Amino acid sequence: MPTPLPTAKAALLLSDGRALAALAVPLILTQLAQVALTTTDTVMMGLLGTQELAAGGLAIVIFNQLRTMGVGLVTAVGNQIAAAAARVEQAAGGEGEGSRESSAEVRAIVRASLAVATLAGIAGAVLMIGIGQALTWLGQDAAVVESTQTMLLALAPGLLPCLWFQAVRQFTVGMRRPQALLQITIVSVAVNAGLNWVLVHGTWGLPQLGLTGIGVATSTVYLLSFLALYVSAKRDSRLAPLLSLNIAKADPATVRRIIALGVPIAATYGSEAGFFSVTALMAGSFGPAALAAHTAVNQLVYIVFQVAVGLSHAASINVSRELALGRTDRALRIKNTALACAAAVMTCVGILYLTVPHLVLRPFLDAGAPQSEQALSIATHLLMVTAVLQFFDCSQNIGVGLLRGLEDTKSGFRITLIGYWAVGLPTAWLLAYALQLETLGIWLGLLIGLATTALLLLRRYSFALRAHTAAVSAAA
Repeated sequence: MPTPLPTAKAALLLSDGRALAALAVPLILTQLAQVALTTTDTVMMGLLGTQELAAGGLAIVIFNQLRTMGVGLVTAVGNQIAAAAARVEQAAGGEGEGSRESSAEVRAIVRASLAVATLAGIAGAVLMIGIGQALTWLGQDAAVVESTQTMLLALAPGLLPCLWFQAVRQFTVGMRRPQALLQITIVSVAVNAGLNWVLVHGTWGLPQLGLTGIGVATSTVYLLSFLALYVSAKRDSRLAPLLSLNIAKADPATVRRIIALGVPIAATYGSEAGFFSVTALMAGSFGPAALAAHTAVNQLVYIVFQVAVGLSHAASINVSRELALGRTDRALRIKNTALACAAAVMTCVGILYLTVPHLVLRPFLDAGAPQSEQALSIATHLLMVTAVLQFFDCSQNIGVGLLRGLEDTKSGFRITLIGYWAVGLPTAWLLAYALQLETLGIWLGLLIGLATTALLLLRRYSFALRAHTAAVSAAA
């Protein structure tokens, strides 16, 4: 019998999948390559010892908290540029008055995003150092705190070029030209590994900086990555005319619009990162071994989470684009496609966690010393929770991205307050301290908080999209 022709629905799903993959795959690979920076740092910390891993892990948690919020401030830039670029395509042959106006809009958005990134980078660096000084009041081991403070001083200068890189990245993604990101990030991983080794061990006549050398290497790599991405964009004939570093000419109204959209996103990202930061402090209250185990498993979650980040960003950009083109029906299918892709990846990773936990943990926790053995035992149990947790972690991130595509950046923040802080954190405290499950209880609380957040976000997106579709139909 002849093979039946694919149905119209199947053809649409295939088309949606290709459109999502075209943007998501480069972004996922870029995210995975980028997380290799912190993974390399974590592995180097583990080689230095359990106490160094605990101190460095705490410093990275604080750095990531502020970096994540800064990235949130400029994340909506990609959506705005995608919508403006879609309007360029709709203009008469791409050469009409509408095209010129949209190009000017893109240029204004880029300048404003770099201005916002500059302000956020300076403020974040100052705040990072201040938080480091306050760690002694939060029940952490004194020796761990001293090493953490020193590393934060080395990491703080890297926040500014890191956020510049993110602003230019949003520009290239919004223009649907993210390919250079992957190449630059892969090179940066190799450079970071080399600098780590040189600065930690003091080779080639350089001073032996130990843990601090990892922070110096990371800051240096962020600066080099930004310069490489800027040069790459200026060599692109389509991107170069639209990219300007002259933040003095940033349009105040555009800056205010980016901040208005970005503050709720930053708060949402900060809410999630803060949730994980507080749980890191909770884990630290159970000793260096518990904090080292928490750091190792959290790094694994962070690696896998990059798949969700790529899918979320691609889905968000595609939703903005489809709505700008008036194709509201495709926006709902984007959600289902992104969630299906995430579920497939999470299933494969979960099987690895459950079947070969020691192999997965080996790069971070090497069995041998008594404290390392204890950390490995704790981390092995945490992986059992993580196999389920990551499904909800990815789903909630995709939900935030989908809502951003609708320019609904406030709902995500409100929902994360409920899911993380009203549900997840009290549950983590109850299980960890009242029921004495310690670090395992913390991660069970994380699981419950993320599950609540994911379900509420996806429900909100479906409701908001139906409301948007009804409004468009009524206007027509």
